[in-house]
Amino acid sequence: MKREVYFDNAKLLFIFLVVFGHLIQPLKDNIEVINVLYQWIYLFHMPVFILVSGFFAKGASDRGYLMKLAKRILLPYFLFQLFYSFYFLTIGKSSWDQAIYDPQWGLWFLLSLFSWHILLIGFKKLKPMLGIPVAFLIGTAIGYLPFIGPDLSLSRTFVFFPFFLIGYWLHTDQLYKWQTLPKKVAAAGLLTVALVITYLAPDIPVQWLFGSQPYQQLAAPIPGGLFRASLYLVALLMVFAVLTLIPRKEFSFSKLGQYTIYVYLLHGVIIQYVREANLLAVNQNLDTLGLAVIAASIVLLLSSKWVVTLTQPIVEGKIDLLQARWSRRRQRRKAYQMKEESS
Repeated sequence: MKREVYFDNAKLLFIFLVVFGHLIQPLKDNIEVINVLYQWIYLFHMPVFILVSGFFAKGASDRGYLMKLAKRILLPYFLFQLFYSFYFLTIGKSSWDQAIYDPQWGLWFLLSLFSWHILLIGFKKLKPMLGIPVAFLIGTAIGYLPFIGPDLSLSRTFVFFPFFLIGYWLHTDQLYKWQTLPKKVAAAGLLTVALVITYLAPDIPVQWLFGSQPYQQLAAPIPGGLFRASLYLVALLMVFAVLTLIPRKEFSFSKLGQYTIYVYLLHGVIIQYVREANLLAVNQNLDTLGLAVIAASIVLLLSSKWVVTLTQPIVEGKIDLLQARWSRRRQRRKAYQMKEESS
């Protein structure tokens, strides 16, 4: 697909929110503003990130599709599952010895991403006016099954699939039509109201925002479906509000948005070490700005050319960036030798 600056900007913003959310998670009980921001971010940041992933799932259905998908998604999952198991052991993390079917930390996204593509094979045959409500209904009902939980990321797969499906059916012209000044003002107002309500309302248990547990374990075996349906509504409103505010202008950093998968897979190396070593401490609201700068720095580092080049073989299973780098070095060496010979 032709690259759209809009989506590069969107993905860069959303991966920043992912990193920032993971960075502040252990600190949210210390400072009230961090706790409020954490809940506000988690109301929409994974749904919107997944929606954009669904947008880029268009058109993939040839005979070798599943094999390509397995190589692109499942192979990195197994490699990073082993890597993080070993890494967590070395830094002293207690839950390092998880089974291969129990995703380490953020790796659930890869298992779910593979499953969403599989579900899409059937759901894309349905008209969106039917398929999307059915997906939301399944995502709501799945919580009543006590055996569907974090293993193989099954619960999150069904809970977040509706956003992936919405992304699949979305078109850029639909998104751009919303970007009028009145709608941008309304979107900004909606997000602000959500932030104020998050500040005033009682804390939402984070497990409800993760979508990884059945209702029975969330102490809501009967009203759980109503709670999740309410969270779906809030997430939808916030997702489209955020999408309305994403700029279409190209910035110097916009191109970094094409490397968000690198940031997602690698930021655990930094975040988990920081957590285990207790390197961060906050005691006032203004410390939140410093944490935002740290999160932005992590994103910039992990989407930098040299990090992407070095890790591409395990993230994408390709070495074309390394080959291009070697080719440029050979050309420079050859040009230098020719210059030396001619002098």
